[in-house]
Amino acid sequence: MLSSIDRRLLLKLGSFGLGALSMSGGAMAFNSLTHARGFTHGIASGEPGSTSVLLWTRYIPDHSDIGRLEVEISEYPDFRRIVSGGAARTGAFRDWTVKITVDNLRPKTRYYYRFIAADGTRSQVGQTRTLPDGAVDQYRIAIFSCANMPYGYFNAYGHAAERDDIDLTIHLGDYYYEYGPGTYPALKDAVPGRPLPDAEAFHLADYRIRHASYRADPDLQRLHQRHAMVALWDDHEIANNSWEGGSSGHSADKGDFVLRKAAAVQAYREWMPVSDTPWEYYDIGNLARFHRTETRILARSKAPSVSALHKEADPLTALKRFRDGPWLDPAATMMGSQQENWLANQLKESTSRQQHWQIVGSGTVLSSNVMPPEAVEWVAGSGSAGNRRFVEMAALATSLGLPVNFDSWGGYPAARSRFLTSAQEADANLIFIAGDTHNGWAYDLVEDGQKAGVEFATHSVTSPGIEEAAPGYDARRISNSFVEASPNLRWCDVSQRGYMTLDMTPERAVSEWLFLDTVARRSFALAGTHRLAVRKDQRSIEAV
Repeated sequence: MLSSIDRRLLLKLGSFGLGALSMSGGAMAFNSLTHARGFTHGIASGEPGSTSVLLWTRYIPDHSDIGRLEVEISEYPDFRRIVSGGAARTGAFRDWTVKITVDNLRPKTRYYYRFIAADGTRSQVGQTRTLPDGAVDQYRIAIFSCANMPYGYFNAYGHAAERDDIDLTIHLGDYYYEYGPGTYPALKDAVPGRPLPDAEAFHLADYRIRHASYRADPDLQRLHQRHAMVALWDDHEIANNSWEGGSSGHSADKGDFVLRKAAAVQAYREWMPVSDTPWEYYDIGNLARFHRTETRILARSKAPSVSALHKEADPLTALKRFRDGPWLDPAATMMGSQQENWLANQLKESTSRQQHWQIVGSGTVLSSNVMPPEAVEWVAGSGSAGNRRFVEMAALATSLGLPVNFDSWGGYPAARSRFLTSAQEADANLIFIAGDTHNGWAYDLVEDGQKAGVEFATHSVTSPGIEEAAPGYDARRISNSFVEASPNLRWCDVSQRGYMTLDMTPERAVSEWLFLDTVARRSFALAGTHRLAVRKDQRSIEAV
């Protein structure tokens, strides 16, 4: 079974490239990914409700083009009493994955589940929890983003997997990366080996193998085995900086983007414990409502670019013209009008039900930073003229009120304003959670001079942050410079990897960033943590 293959062995075999398939070890690794038999990638659960949960596995029978599985779920690890279950068929048409939603469960209950094949073979046992109903005193969520396997080990997953105080996990996207070898990271910066296929993912088979390769990781398998997950995609599940009609990482010579996007979405929905619903809400009793959004490929407009404006004879005037015109276009959207209206109505419904918190999850950050002028010093040690030029352009743009990153909500100010206004009109206690940047951030959200909520953005599982462009520079000085220059930024960390938790009570929500000591080797040791809070009805961040 693939789950028994050591990740380092898998990576080493993968590092030889497809030519290694002629070698016995390479053939073993590739066959384990594509021709394994039995339960190949463990189990997972996702998208829980108060009485239901979705269960996932992958099973390939020995001699059949159709596999039939049953699932059992019990409140007891020995399955002495089965309380629910189901059955499903699978085949190569869905890469042998199985998803079964079981119902008639009890709220706020830990369950054990297992799959049983037609020949009696059983999967390992998984654990999951249903969402609570009614009054809820406390609830803790673990939040992840940006796991690039060649950059290091998934220690954040392993650390969270061993915790018994996590009620739910949320993945905010970039669950895997589509790049081929040497793109991100460069080969000299990669940990030994890399995931399969040994090329960029374009086609359905590529995306399936990339999923299989990532899901071979023992710490990611363990996380899925022990905790239910609500997951949403960002861009790297498809291609870098994706939008509805294309991607900065896709060009005509790579084929039709529509076909590439469809292949990526199909593989994602096969391999992840997710439904086919593009956006959804999850009630955590009277405590909170979490909104899973889709802000990447279904309705997102193409992000603006200002690089050409910096090349004009008078870039300052060109940027001002852009700032006061095209950048403000209300037609530019992250979610599309259907989802915007849905989310606005859900916020109102949540507050009308007197739920204490309204949480919105997005792949990209809502707030924007100001690039400090001294940032040129940070990148001086990188030896990169490109880094220096980027910082200089970003400092000029942000001095005019433009964002550093246009591939986030910063590129869609009218859409951001509509969303924050809807939160204000709903009188929401908004907590916006986001990923994508690889660094930890905490912002007060303000619209039209009035409080609108707070934003907690998680750092990455492995992908490097700002420190990659500023080698040898004091990370604390960089963080302090950002906070001093950016009006609504209350805290940031620009150099550490890990994950974030959100611990909620009716009176207060506390965000904690956990920093793993290393990703260069497998270790669950922590280098430190940082905690910030927001009190109900205050809509601003406070120290803990």
